[in-house]
Formats: sequence, structure tokens, C-alpha cells
Amino acid sequence: MIEELLPSGVTSSEAFDDAAPAPLFPAEAALMEGRRERRRLQFATARACARRALAGLGVRPVALLPGPGGAPQWPSGVVGSITHCEGYRGAVAAPAGVVAALGIDAEPAGPLPPGVLGLITSPAERAHLAALAAADASVPWERVLFSAKEAAYKAWYPAAGIWLGFRDASLVLSPAGTFTAVLRPPVPSPVDPVYEGRWLAGRGLVLTAVARGVPALVPAGRAVSFGSGRA
Repeated sequence: MIEELLPSGVTSSEAFDDAAPAPLFPAEAALMEGRRERRRLQFATARACARRALAGLGVRPVALLPGPGGAPQWPSGVVGSITHCEGYRGAVAAPAGVVAALGIDAEPAGPLPPGVLGLITSPAERAHLAALAAADASVPWERVLFSAKEAAYKAWYPAAGIWLGFRDASLVLSPAGTFTAVLRPPVPSPVDPVYEGRWLAGRGLVLTAVARGVPALVPAGRAVSFGSGRA
């Protein structure tokens, strides 16, 4: 599913369960010591997806350990993103000379838990979601917005190193399968705060992706989007 949201030059791999063997490097296994088996399996399968995505770039398998902020540390010259939720594990990777930032997120389709929407959205965003739902109630718009913010944050943090809360972003979703996120970091940053991405819903899941081209390939100060689509 995730490949539908990605531009050329980005490799991907995904799994919908933990049935395939997914061995971990010793340093990765150490991170999972004491965790529940379900969490360990999800982690291992997601790392296996990431190594397959790297193999698509001709990069040998390596341990992918969390860096500052918890984001995976990718091999030099590579940008990537990993996600997992109930029923889905996925990873994407690209050469840093082709794509400057990647962020993906997967969520189960359906409404957010009670009380969460008010914590992560502004009144304007809630009005936006209500208008979208009135036009098409078949789409889990709350989850799409939540997931899109996650994808934008995953693209932002490795470049900026600045932690953001959910209300530090304003989202506009399009029924055509695209979104725009405007981030408002608490301190100044040279990183362009506008991210454009894509979303899709299907198989009981919501997937979102942000892929920003390198500055040399796009006009200065602008994010790049890669078409639209929806399932």
C-alpha cells in the first residue's frame, strides 16, 4: 500500500503480520529486552522491512538504533522512516541526495479514542474535519489528520532536531488524497515548516507519507509534493 504514496527514488517494504522470520542485530535485541512478545515481534518485523528497503538501494543490512528523539538512525547518505500499528508494519528509504526528508505513518482506520481529538487539534481543524465528514462520512478523517501530523513530524525532526507537539501543526486535508502541514516550532529553525504529503485509506488502515525533495531540485523555500491518490 505505502508505495502508492511515494515518488520515484524511494524504496519501500511492508508487512501485515509478523509471520516471516525477522532476526534482530544484538544491539536491537537488547532494546527489546523485557518488552512484551507482541511488541518485540512488531519491532523485529518493522526492522526487517527497513532492511529490505535499504537493500533496494543497494545498502547492506545494519542495526537501526534510535537516536535523539527516538527516530531510527539510518546509514550515512540515506533518509528513511519506519511505522507500525495493529495489522501493519512498513519502512521507506531513499538516497539523501534525491530526497531530503521522509516520514510515514500507519494507523488503524476508525475514530480516535474519546477525548483525543480535542487534545491534538485546533478549533479550525475540527471545523475542517466536520466539513470533510459531512461531504464523505466513509473516510476516517480524524485518523487521517492524526496520521498526517505524525508523518510530518517524522520528516521534520531529523532535519530540525526540535520536538513538536500535536498542536504545533496545522493540517489541511484534501479528499483527493493529499494534505498540507504547516509546522510552528517553539524556536526559530532554518528548516522549511511547510510539508506536503499524501494519504490513503483501505484494508482497515490509514497510511500517510511525506517526501521532500532536496533543495537543489525544488524552488527555494518550498516543499515538493508528488501527485495525489486515494484508496
